[in-house]
Amino acid sequence: MHNNEREFSTEEYLNMDLLRFTTAGSVDDGKSTLIGRLLHDTKSIFEDQLDAVEKASKKMGDHQVNLALLTDGLRAEREQGITIDVAYRYFATPKRKFIIADTPGHIQYTRNMVTGASTANLAIVLVDARHGVVEQTCRHAFIASLLQIKHLVICVNKMDLVDYKEEVFTEIKADFDDFSSKLEIQDIRYIPISALKGDNVVDKSVNMPWYNGPTFLYTLENVHIASDHNFVDCRFPVQRVIRPQSDEFHDFRGYAGRIEGGIFKPGDEVLALPSGFTSKIKSIETMDGKLDEAFSPMSVVMTLEDEIDISRGDMIVKPNNQPEIGQDIELMICWLNPKKMIPGGKYGIRHTTQEAKCIVKDIRYKVDINTLHKIEDDLSLGLNEIGRIHIRTTKPFFYDSYKKNRGTGSIILIDENTNETVGAGMII
Repeated sequence: MHNNEREFSTEEYLNMDLLRFTTAGSVDDGKSTLIGRLLHDTKSIFEDQLDAVEKASKKMGDHQVNLALLTDGLRAEREQGITIDVAYRYFATPKRKFIIADTPGHIQYTRNMVTGASTANLAIVLVDARHGVVEQTCRHAFIASLLQIKHLVICVNKMDLVDYKEEVFTEIKADFDDFSSKLEIQDIRYIPISALKGDNVVDKSVNMPWYNGPTFLYTLENVHIASDHNFVDCRFPVQRVIRPQSDEFHDFRGYAGRIEGGIFKPGDEVLALPSGFTSKIKSIETMDGKLDEAFSPMSVVMTLEDEIDISRGDMIVKPNNQPEIGQDIELMICWLNPKKMIPGGKYGIRHTTQEAKCIVKDIRYKVDINTLHKIEDDLSLGLNEIGRIHIRTTKPFFYDSYKKNRGTGSIILIDENTNETVGAGMII
């Protein structure tokens, strides 16, 4: 195997920071080539993978190794030369671990991009230097903004095909700055690259002396994501109640789940929803033993000092900082199903560890995801369309706005006949 320059121990690897990022852009902008180049130049691929890609490249008549084949995993993708599904790739450098979601560029795969981007810390949008900012660029940046991805990197690719001209890069940057002023993304960075030739991907480009910013890999390794989690609003949805029923742990009663916000410590006063009963945290435990504190996104088991009735779907919070509680919820929704959503439609709904049923009371408007204009005269949502809706649930949910907390602000809608996920929603 090609190894990174330095071996790291299992403990170092486990304690490393993890960055999840997603790639997006139009078809043929070079997303898969960029990831292939990144994996190749950081020596994160096996020798046999490289051999297979070399053979496949020769078979397809390519004069050089087609690095895009490293990520296009489905045979149909390789044959058509496009990415269809979300391809996940993992790699690590001595600084960080990475999970890459390579998402498709076609309009008919908008839902795949939403899926791939929903857990990302950072989104990369590729722009072809010859074509500049196009509809797909705007669409993908809008989805990244809708999903509250805090960091956006605009990679202006194929600079080798425009003779590495600075003015081409400057013009694209100005065009995108103009569009992105309507979006809610705090951190936008621009990097001129050639994924094919390797300029500014892992190594600095000698062909663009006018660019004095960091390379693509340096940006990924050093972007600050620690403060992206919500450490203020304490939210612990209970996934499971643990009662071992053994002689050794006869009286043990623990609540297992993933912390979706805030910091919890033993001794903290907490409140259980929906009952409203209060208690104090007795201990916080994991497989490795007891903890002095736990925070998002850790999975832990909590025990409380008092025996209060708590079950799956309940939420443990702080008494002075509670989420919204209600049955009438406003959402931005991306529709994932060929069968249209209709006003008055009934669906299953999942939110954190809660499940219920809901009815679509109203479709407020649809968003034209190329211009960001509201469409108010066609009130049905079809596959890959995004709109604002009002739903009513059969029981109260405890939620925050998606902007405040991605974990407690997101829901999915389910077709109860087929059990398919038909919609992904962000609470407003």
